[in-house]
Amino acid sequence: MSRLERRFGRYAIANLMAYIVGAQGVVFLLARTPQGAHIIDNLRFNPTLIAQGEVWRLVSFVVIPPSFSIWVFFILYFYYLLGTRLEEEWGNFRFNVYYFSGVALSILGAFLAGASATATYLNLSIFLAFATIDPEFSILLFFVIPVKVKYLAWLAWLAVAFTVVFEPLPAKIMVGVSLLNYFAFFGRDLKRRVRTGIAFGPQRGRFRASVRAGAAAPIHRCTICGATEQDDPRLEFRFCSKCAGYHEYCLTHLGAHDHIR
Repeated sequence: MSRLERRFGRYAIANLMAYIVGAQGVVFLLARTPQGAHIIDNLRFNPTLIAQGEVWRLVSFVVIPPSFSIWVFFILYFYYLLGTRLEEEWGNFRFNVYYFSGVALSILGAFLAGASATATYLNLSIFLAFATIDPEFSILLFFVIPVKVKYLAWLAWLAVAFTVVFEPLPAKIMVGVSLLNYFAFFGRDLKRRVRTGIAFGPQRGRFRASVRAGAAAPIHRCTICGATEQDDPRLEFRFCSKCAGYHEYCLTHLGAHDHIR
């Protein structure tokens, strides 16, 4: 990826999500006009019409807003927040690759499944990426209840599992293919987390034993500041997926450190 970025990075679109969300907002307003239904219909992904020459439908489906209710602007702001956070974390080029590979996979999944492509799973892949990078981020559900995005991500994964197990084959293909960009970006990190969890299993047992013996030693320590869970029980720690080896950081330094290679 770094080699590609050095070669093609200058072509990356900065603030990509702002353009996508802005276009969806414009389409939402156009949909409220007398010609709205016709406009939306001309943007939808339709393999038959694409084969007849309406090639813009290959990509125009991404500017159809996720909802046509009055809440759409809150939804669009939420996706703008997700996209800009990912762009801050990865940079313009990597986020462009993630987003446009998601578009391409949605198109591929639609052709394989013989279905109409929508941005549903594309948006899901963006949300899951955000939840993986910043799982402790909280949103106000119904503008009242604070909920961490990691819990919403678990619900999203349950919905994916339900689709894979119970939905018809076209739906299985769509969700499976459309999320390949997520696994391409995070697969190695997910495997590392599984291995880390297994490796730390015996340490957790020893930790519990030391607690019972009255000599508890810290099991988490920030690589930068040295803080442990004993300094403040409210502190949370994460392993950095970009550092070589297993380096743990408090949330303050997780996104503000030089990666160890």
